[in-house]
Amino acid sequence: MVDTALWRSGAAIRRTVEGYDAFLRRFRAKGIWRGLAELSSDGLTFGLIGFIVVLAFAQPAFEATRYADWKTTDDFAVTFLDRFGNEIGRRGIVLNDSVPLEEIPDSLIKATLSTEDRRFFFHFGIDFVGTFRAMVENARAGGVVQGGSTLTQQLAKNLFLTNERSLSRKIKEAYLALWLEANLTKQEILKLYLDRAYMGGGVFGVTAAAEFYFNKNVRELTLAESAMLAGLYKAPGKYAPHINLPAARARANEVLTNMVQASLLTEGQVIGARRNPALAVDRSQDQLPEYFLDWALDEVKKLARRNPALARDRIVTVRTTLDPALQRQADLAVETILRENGKLRDAGEAALVSMIPDGAVVAMVGGRSYGESQFNRAVNALRQPGSSFKPFVYMTAFMNGYEPTSIVPDRPVWIGNWSPKNYNRSYRGPVSLKLALTKSINTIPVRLSLDFGREKIIETAYAMGLTHELENSISLPIGSSEVSVVDMAASYATFANGGFKAPAYAILEVKNSDGVVLYQRERDEPDTIRVLPEDKVHQMNDILVNVVEAGTARRARIDGVVAAGKTGTTNAYRDAWFVGYTGNFATAVWYGNDDFSSTRRVTGGSLPAMTWQLYNDYAHKGIELARMPGVDAENLPRLARAQPTKLAATQVVKSQPRVLKRRTQQLLEQIGADMRTLLEQKSAKASVPENSNSTDVAAAQ
Repeated sequence: MVDTALWRSGAAIRRTVEGYDAFLRRFRAKGIWRGLAELSSDGLTFGLIGFIVVLAFAQPAFEATRYADWKTTDDFAVTFLDRFGNEIGRRGIVLNDSVPLEEIPDSLIKATLSTEDRRFFFHFGIDFVGTFRAMVENARAGGVVQGGSTLTQQLAKNLFLTNERSLSRKIKEAYLALWLEANLTKQEILKLYLDRAYMGGGVFGVTAAAEFYFNKNVRELTLAESAMLAGLYKAPGKYAPHINLPAARARANEVLTNMVQASLLTEGQVIGARRNPALAVDRSQDQLPEYFLDWALDEVKKLARRNPALARDRIVTVRTTLDPALQRQADLAVETILRENGKLRDAGEAALVSMIPDGAVVAMVGGRSYGESQFNRAVNALRQPGSSFKPFVYMTAFMNGYEPTSIVPDRPVWIGNWSPKNYNRSYRGPVSLKLALTKSINTIPVRLSLDFGREKIIETAYAMGLTHELENSISLPIGSSEVSVVDMAASYATFANGGFKAPAYAILEVKNSDGVVLYQRERDEPDTIRVLPEDKVHQMNDILVNVVEAGTARRARIDGVVAAGKTGTTNAYRDAWFVGYTGNFATAVWYGNDDFSSTRRVTGGSLPAMTWQLYNDYAHKGIELARMPGVDAENLPRLARAQPTKLAATQVVKSQPRVLKRRTQQLLEQIGADMRTLLEQKSAKASVPENSNSTDVAAAQ
């Protein structure tokens, strides 16, 4: 039976192939027609295969469309307050706003369509004609001067994807554009685009942009103002009028030209807008904490996923942990150091996160300029920490039988073909763990990891606050696995608070539009948990204070304040870190370049430590100094000379005034003695004629 079935199957296949071949023989194309037929046949075959492959790549993108509320899943209208209750900014958009598409000015809609997608009402999500035209224009210009993405594709990116520039993202974007066209009307797509587009200045949508840039309702926009807003879609950071008004006006003029070329307006109708360009509200002095607000909005969204009340009411007021004075100082410190040293040292970017020891973030700098780049390097960038990772290794060692006085040999160690080298390319021989961490010796943490295993180091790092996956590689102990700035600050805060976990947080309280408290951190969050033994934290603090006092971080010293921390520098000087803390604040600082290019020998003990000191010197003025667990200020020679007030174990005292340097004090005392002598001489010569005293007075002056 099997033999018969196989024979019959083979015969059926043979007859089918012969029939197909006989059918094709009827078409006897010759010459050029045969070539065209072959090309068409192969094109259809490979096109079908390519379509199937591309569709397989696009499948992950469609997961996001399965949510019934995908239009509103992450949309909030949030008013942010600082820790003192003062408004510091707004974020989010409201899709069910009071301005329907019919009431948005016709000039703004025409400006948008003429600039972003002139064939919007004629294509099905992908505009092959527009894409071909853009390719031709780009080829003529020798660069990218026009984009081929339709308005629907841009909306798909805004709703479901990121700004990543990759082929896979473009494939997903194309399929999602087709899906949007199949599920929404053109009017709905246009309205969503106008609500979702990022318009610079931390605002989304034309309604919020009209209020932010012109302080007016979107219904009241003029043609010139509409053209300026439509010019922001391409590059909001570059053309934002509060950052670069001339560039914004030049871009608006291009938009007006587009409207004429698209036959939506005549030259006579736009001439008034050309002669009287829009004037934006001056926000040069606002100094909004943009990076912090972006991060805080993400925290609100995370909170909504586990708080049903917040998920239902999306118009909220949030009191945050931000301290505006410290935020201004953090921005100033980063900008000052970059302006003075950035070009000289080939360091283009920096990030800073400062928090109190329980994890409340009081200041955040995600980059040098939010207008130029909205990428938050303090939260989203993953960089190698270098030697600033070593405290995780030493803490693991302390919890596995080692002491700061334990002796470990500093000599070459090989793991396969890899051998870590010390910064100065020399070896010290037997050294204590305290000296090894103070001098940032590389061989010691590698030797320790061979003793108790890298898995325990990873467990310690996760317990202290690192959240991104750490690669279990042989170079892990010297900081080869990537981390974020905010996680490093939170991890070191565990040392500052005596061993309790301190995850970074931004939200203290959330109220809905009726003033009802939906969330309160003190009420709704569990108590903090101890993750490190108290005595081991005391040992680590003693060593890291020594790093600042006598190690690689001397530039981080603060007059009258006990400070601890660790520097970090990666291969080829790509990343430079200083993560430090006092009893009051834990602060992480990173310097480097976005393209991972090398700096000019920037180490953690240079620009990062200088920035840390400049910020923390200000932060500790006029506040009560909290005691660092396990560290007695009287035992530190530098602070003992300044005669600080003794700090009890559970007591804080007001900061002492800055002590003058000894040489300065001697000069002042000498000047005082000279003044007294001159005054005595003047008094003794009181009977001398008046004109003879002029020399003494001049000398006294």
